[in-house]
Amino acid sequence: MTVIKMDIKKVREERLKWMTWKNIAPLREALKNLDEYESEVTLGDVVKISGDFDEQKIYETAKMFMPWRKGPFEIGETFIDSEWKSNIKYNLLRPHFNLKDKRVADIGCNNGYYMFRMLEDKPKTVVGFDPSPLYKTQFDFVNHFVKSDIVYELLGVEHLEFYEEKFDTIFCLGVLYHRSDPVAMLKSLYKGLDKKGEVILDTFYIDGDEEMALCPESSYSKIPNIYFVPTIKALENWCRRAGFCDFEVLETSVTDASEQRKTEWIEGQSLEDFLDPQDSSKTVEGYPAPQRVYVRLLKDKK
Repeated sequence: MTVIKMDIKKVREERLKWMTWKNIAPLREALKNLDEYESEVTLGDVVKISGDFDEQKIYETAKMFMPWRKGPFEIGETFIDSEWKSNIKYNLLRPHFNLKDKRVADIGCNNGYYMFRMLEDKPKTVVGFDPSPLYKTQFDFVNHFVKSDIVYELLGVEHLEFYEEKFDTIFCLGVLYHRSDPVAMLKSLYKGLDKKGEVILDTFYIDGDEEMALCPESSYSKIPNIYFVPTIKALENWCRRAGFCDFEVLETSVTDASEQRKTEWIEGQSLEDFLDPQDSSKTVEGYPAPQRVYVRLLKDKK
């Protein structure tokens, strides 16, 4: 059997160069030019940071980092009204986990909104994985004030099994449908856990009792990199094939305009542009409109 190895340190070094890209370098410079502040942080639906700030500089810097997909954040007088009201998803999941003293990973962590919220639980460690220099820069901007010990890695789910640390709880929210091989991705999550552990996962699903999945021709809700939208039964089969011993449906929800919408803090289109204007139960392509299932997956290797 061939054993695949990966040099995570080398991958990190290569991806640090991404911070010098011509569209990212000015943002990093603006970040470097921020003053140091004493801040008070409130971790509620809005990640709220207060202090004696240069308000104009904070606002102008935050605007440079658009689009803000996840949030909301409030830094002084600057309210970053993100495209997604991420507090809705977090509050939906919050009754289903306890992170105290756990090693936690967030795969596809975006700008870290969920990770900041997780600090309320006092986890042992929190590590975010997302190969986006823009989202890493947004995270660094917020963390400039929060001053947390969260670790943000410019890595993807494919690096998880080779990472130096194993985790007790892995969050993977809104990533699975972007992968052309969902079972392989689920296996990576499985291998990222310690001998025991849990994955909190959410993904799009379609209604139906059969073990099947929708395979969009070219896009789904105008998103080109959506490969499979399974029934819940098909999703369960994927997870069991990946090695998980337990599959528990926590919640289901339909995405609507109260959760995802255009604001002054994004560029381009949002949910209202992705649905059929005559029938909001369908996407513009004619597929069933996005709905999400939230599940807990357990690994229990004695």
